[in-house]
Amino acid sequence: MAPVVTSVSPDRGAPDGNTGVTLTGSGFTGATMVKFGPTSASFLVVSDTQITARTPAGTGTAAVTVTAPTGTSTQNALFAYALVAAPVLTSLSPTSGPTAGGNAVILTGTNLSGVTSVTFGATPASVVSNTATQVVVIAPAGVVSSVGVAVTTAGGTSNLLVYSYVAVAAPVLTGITPSSGPTAGGNTVILTGTNLSGATSVKFGATPAAVVSNTATQVVVIAPAGVVSSVGVSVTTAGGTSNLLVYSYVAPAPVLTTISPTAGPLGGGNTVTLNGTNLSGATSVKFGNNPATVLSNTASQLVVSAPTGAPSTVNVTVTTTGGTSNPLPYLYLTAPTVNDLSTHLGPATGGNTVSVFGSDLLLASAVSFGGNPATGLTVLSDSRLTVTAPPGSGTVTVTVTTPGGTSTAATGNPSYTYLGAPVLTGLTPSHGSALGGDAIVLGGSGLTYTDAVTFGGVQATFSAVSDTQVVATSPAGAPGTVNVVAHTPAGSSNPRPYVYDPA
Repeated sequence: MAPVVTSVSPDRGAPDGNTGVTLTGSGFTGATMVKFGPTSASFLVVSDTQITARTPAGTGTAAVTVTAPTGTSTQNALFAYALVAAPVLTSLSPTSGPTAGGNAVILTGTNLSGVTSVTFGATPASVVSNTATQVVVIAPAGVVSSVGVAVTTAGGTSNLLVYSYVAVAAPVLTGITPSSGPTAGGNTVILTGTNLSGATSVKFGATPAAVVSNTATQVVVIAPAGVVSSVGVSVTTAGGTSNLLVYSYVAPAPVLTTISPTAGPLGGGNTVTLNGTNLSGATSVKFGNNPATVLSNTASQLVVSAPTGAPSTVNVTVTTTGGTSNPLPYLYLTAPTVNDLSTHLGPATGGNTVSVFGSDLLLASAVSFGGNPATGLTVLSDSRLTVTAPPGSGTVTVTVTTPGGTSTAATGNPSYTYLGAPVLTGLTPSHGSALGGDAIVLGGSGLTYTDAVTFGGVQATFSAVSDTQVVATSPAGAPGTVNVVAHTPAGSSNPRPYVYDPA
């Protein structure tokens, strides 16, 4: 296959020839001739895809062709002969740099388009960008000296501007603030020292940090993430790498946000949940000076068994490798006592209001009647509360539960007796004088705690003889039949008829 020419660079040059050009394409291996129009040019085959050549003298626009044993190229690759103004340099910035090179240098001037080379002395520089008035290059390495910088285009080689290679002092670190930080990184660290200008990297161990600002005496960086350890921090400039300063990665301090419950018994042993952040790996949890037993531990929650304590408010803290947390208050409470009830009797069906008297009742959360929970709990003071009695039977002990514990039997009477409703089975006699004053025996059951007897709604004097018998004195009444009813704390009995005889 014949050679293919895809581009000629530069694509224009002086009519008197001798412009260095690069031909790009394919099939150049073994090329025997390069022509600009009808005129042969001197050339060098660099590879199968590149040839460098020197243009012969010419005029106008000439087709560039390559001939090889496989044929002659036919592409429309053109080179224009024209007068090209020589490049002129007016400034260089910066005018000096480190012997290691690698820094960007900006050359300004005129006629700079189509740069074919930029040299620092005899050493070529890498071109980054090129316009008619500016060339940006990367300075090559050099030795301590001053060299001439020149730009070459199709119009020739420019005037020289002086660039000085200087020895750059190695950076020295003298301080680091802060000298420790969280493993998550992200905090600002200030490095101070000398010869810190032009920092190309700052490393924490082997991990690079982001540079925020840089002067000759200070570098401000954002610390990268790390693990709990101490690492060496270094700064690298064109002058080399600095000495190391130690920076320690530490676990973040634990922070407590809530504690539940906020109070408990003097004997401890109750479960307390602590919520917060950075709680992993807790080495101790203290209630005041007393250590708690850790039951479970995550980054956001600790569950502990509270230790014993004296009646007081103490500070609860958590300690990890990151330090000790802020304190949260916890109150040790004396267990409540119950020493009396407003009524010690009530119906088996419950539903009646009972006042409970005692001490340390203010934080009451539950009241029990022999194990059955009461409802309608209302705390009136530290020594009194009211509840609605639940259903039950027999005589039971009333207990109160607070964060300080559950009450136990104390002095006084915390007993409550459930009563069956009173039942009347007969009256003896079942009639009497309308003037009243007759002794009437009420027979039945559940009569022990009778607190009222009425004849047609009129209160009678009475005496409870036993659970099955009450003796009442009939009040005066109009001749006729009335209902006799006995009442106890369990309610009213069924009615029994009583007949008033005319006097």
